[in-house]
Amino acid sequence: QVRLVESGGGLVQAGGSLRLSCAASGRTFNSYAMGWFRQAPGKEREFAGAISRSGGSTVYADSVKDRFTISRDNAKNTVYLQMNSLKPEDTAVFYCAALRSYTNHKTIESWGQGTQVTVSS
Repeated sequence: QVRLVESGGGLVQAGGSLRLSCAASGRTFNSYAMGWFRQAPGKEREFAGAISRSGGSTVYADSVKDRFTISRDNAKNTVYLQMNSLKPEDTAVFYCAALRSYTNHKTIESWGQGTQVTVSS
C-alpha cells in the first residue's frame, strides 16, 4: 500500500494562491492515478480532481475547474495541486488519495492525513 503525506496548506487571502504537495512512499507510485479531495467544516468529503498514471489526463470538479491544476512528477513520487483565485468557500482540509482507477474516483487505495487550507475574505 502506498503511503501519502500532504504539505503546503496554510492561510491565504481571497484571490491568492497555494500549491499543495503530496509525497508518496514506495516504488509503485506510477501505478496509481492520484486524486485530490477536500472536506469543509460540517460537510462531506468531496472530489476536487484527479490525474492519470502518466499525468497526461486530468479531470476536475466544476467548483474548481479553471482555478485548480493537478500535476505529478513520477520521478519524485509527488503529486501537486496548484490552487489559484482562492475563495473563502475553498476553506477545507485537503486530502490526496491513490486511486486504482482514473475513471472512478471512488476506487481509493489509500489516503493522506490531510492539510488545512484556510481562505480569508
